[in-house]
Amino acid sequence: MAKNFGNTQDLVEVESIKNDALILKDGSLRQIVMIGGINFSLKSEEEQDTITYAYQNFLNSIDFPIQTIIHSRKINIEDYLAFLDGRAREESSELLKNQIGEYIEFIRSFVGDNPIMAKTFLVVVPFFAVQLPDKRTIKKIVPFFGKSESEEEKKEAGREKNADFEKNLEQLRQRTNQVIEGLRAIDLEVKTLNNEELVELFYNFYNPSTIEKEKVSAGGDAQNKEE
Repeated sequence: MAKNFGNTQDLVEVESIKNDALILKDGSLRQIVMIGGINFSLKSEEEQDTITYAYQNFLNSIDFPIQTIIHSRKINIEDYLAFLDGRAREESSELLKNQIGEYIEFIRSFVGDNPIMAKTFLVVVPFFAVQLPDKRTIKKIVPFFGKSESEEEKKEAGREKNADFEKNLEQLRQRTNQVIEGLRAIDLEVKTLNNEELVELFYNFYNPSTIEKEKVSAGGDAQNKEE
């Protein structure tokens, strides 16, 4: 008997990306903040204490959950090696050509024994909207309740959905700004990822063989259109 395997997209909770935010399948929203790291071990004891206390104050200042992610990935250097190989072929001096070739072999051997890792530090800020059942929802639950929706009713429902999204997005942005201010107080560099950067981030998550985006943009198939 043939096995029924689910679609890979069924395992991804993201429904779409819009206005620098993730829209999940359950209707909740997320914004992702990328953070520049600091070498804590190189700080003096006094500086370490200051950073620790500032981080404690930051956590105590927020009244909503956040998720912190440290993502490590092996860097793909094939493009860099291909660039060096192209330069070697264009070089007229045999001495420089041989030196570039030796450098390429050194890099390839070194990375083979000591993989170069890239670390990404992220904070995920969530917002869960409270939705009360309306007439349209009741009709879905009880199909025989009332008549089917007219085109005008569908358009009105779409306008209400957009209005709810904008209201929820504003609440999410307020939370994100609060997180950014708290992290900047620790002297950290922070940046809220935009649409294209979110698409690139998830592309890299689900394509571990490369760390660079390959012809992916925030539009087209990568972003679901809202009906």
